[in-house]
Amino acid sequence: MTLTARKLVFTAHVTSSIGWFGAVCAFLALAIAGLTCQDSMQVRAAYLAMQWTTWFVVVPFACLSLVSGVVSSLTSRWGLVHYYWVLLKLLVTLFATLVLLVHTQPIDLLASVAAKAPALSPDLHGARLMMVIAGGGALVVLIVLTVLSVFKPRGTTRFGARQLQGSRAATMPQ
Repeated sequence: MTLTARKLVFTAHVTSSIGWFGAVCAFLALAIAGLTCQDSMQVRAAYLAMQWTTWFVVVPFACLSLVSGVVSSLTSRWGLVHYYWVLLKLLVTLFATLVLLVHTQPIDLLASVAAKAPALSPDLHGARLMMVIAGGGALVVLIVLTVLSVFKPRGTTRFGARQLQGSRAATMPQ
């Protein structure tokens, strides 16, 4: 891959990751409003907006971040499985994306009820609280991923150590 293409992929990764973070912040704000607001119209609007935000912003940014992160790591000096921090980022991002996709079901349920009922039933309080907890948890996960990207803790995987030893041996003069 050319340097320009690698930079474009990396830019897509950084941009989609920032977008994912921002979209989760918006989701969390809507979840808090939906849980705490007393006006039933505003509560209904919050859950309808959460559904749109989830499907048209959060999910696309999460998927793009995952895919562009894999492509970026495969074309960079870090590799996909050479360093523990990259491997951990991959696993956490994959897990977070899968949890997000499963979590769309209760979001869709709340939006469906909000679209049909004049007020949300008290028995949905647990699902409404879960939206706040999930949004807060997602922010923590995204912050952890950012910290890993910035600090890049030391440590190569066994595969990475073998690759580094092989490349060093190949560049040593005989």
